[in-house]
Amino acid sequence: MDLGSVARETGAEWIGQPHHEDVARGSRPAVPAKDAFYEPPAGFEHASPGTVLRSRNVELAFMGLVPQKFTATQLLYRTTNFKGEAQATVTTVVVPTERDPNRPCPIVSYQCAIDAIAGRCFPSYALRRGARAIGALAQVEFLLIAAALAEGWAVSVPDHEGPRGIWGAPHEPGYHVLDGIRAAQNCERLALSAEAPVGLWGYSGGGLATAWAAETCATYAPELNVVGAVLGSPVADLGNAFRRLNGSFFSGLPAMVVAALTHTYPELHRVIQEHATETGKARLLRIEKMTTAHAVLRWIRMDMGKLVDQPLEELLQTPEVQHVFHSIKLGGTTPTPPVLIVQAVHDRIVAVDDIDALIDTYSNGGAHVTYHRDMFSEHMLLHPMSAPMTLRWLRDRFAGRPLSDNLVRTKWPTLLNPSTYRGMLRLAAISAKVIAGRRVERRPLSHLDR
Repeated sequence: MDLGSVARETGAEWIGQPHHEDVARGSRPAVPAKDAFYEPPAGFEHASPGTVLRSRNVELAFMGLVPQKFTATQLLYRTTNFKGEAQATVTTVVVPTERDPNRPCPIVSYQCAIDAIAGRCFPSYALRRGARAIGALAQVEFLLIAAALAEGWAVSVPDHEGPRGIWGAPHEPGYHVLDGIRAAQNCERLALSAEAPVGLWGYSGGGLATAWAAETCATYAPELNVVGAVLGSPVADLGNAFRRLNGSFFSGLPAMVVAALTHTYPELHRVIQEHATETGKARLLRIEKMTTAHAVLRWIRMDMGKLVDQPLEELLQTPEVQHVFHSIKLGGTTPTPPVLIVQAVHDRIVAVDDIDALIDTYSNGGAHVTYHRDMFSEHMLLHPMSAPMTLRWLRDRFAGRPLSDNLVRTKWPTLLNPSTYRGMLRLAAISAKVIAGRRVERRPLSHLDR
């Protein structure tokens, strides 16, 4: 949709094609809240989801410090929040310099584990050169984004929590992911085909966002050619996760979710205002400004039961809280694309029982599920160790290779699989180039990790 015509029809002030700018090399980025690029133009809500509102080229850097040789294009685009209202968010897109002229360039939407409310954790900020985002997980996941780029794939990295950082909201992350792909295809300068095969990939909080995209793509974006989704340790049941993690080493994660969802669910906000102590309210306000790692370290062993004026379990059983827990639980819709789900049995953050239940829900609903249920790894280790398997699986989906007929469950650990280490050698070589700031060249698809 041409936003110029939209503006003329609605009387909006902004008229013309989507504005494009190039950020000066070496300039330090502003955080999203202070960056005018993130503000949508007047009348944007009348545009179709996936319409590009504004674009710019930016420099990316590993950990914000090591500049990369490739340039990324950031797109502000029209999307939808979980209430069905118009919203705008940003995706960061990198495309390979060399492409196969005989077929559309595959597109991977990579969902970072943002797991925070603060804009410093948004990939569109944290991945940029000069970003001050210590503790933002996206800066580490840059290595896997580079690995996908090295495959010869275009990569879209959306701010899937939206402009307000609503970590844990249902459905909305899926809309943001899918509209980010639409925006990348709609951006003429990227020259990506609408017929391109699309893969989805994310882990932990990014796996949750990927699951929402897989569940909603058939109804929200049926025109996209989504050929597969990799759900790495998705947080399938945030209610169960809250109970399990509260008071643990990772208690900052459920506290962050509560702080975020109070901005989306008025009934939850009311419960917090009525029953949280003044100390509890102040702590929730402070956690909104923390990066993911900072929140985890600051909230170690913090029990939210000590921050409310009645037994915590009584509050969790109230209709208001139960409604929130039910609405943010995965499995309400069966994914239509095939999915690969990766989960560690000894995961201290995401319970394997929750993922087993999600597997049963998806498979009973008719989804094609490949389940890697890893016996040895834990949450943090499994993400990089499963990357070779993930890349191989996505390659097969892009190549149109057949899937097995039935649900596949495997317990063979990645740590004992020789192909893991062959693939890790390639990932190590790519990571070394990223860390050294050298060009990540596209290579023919390697058979080393097969």
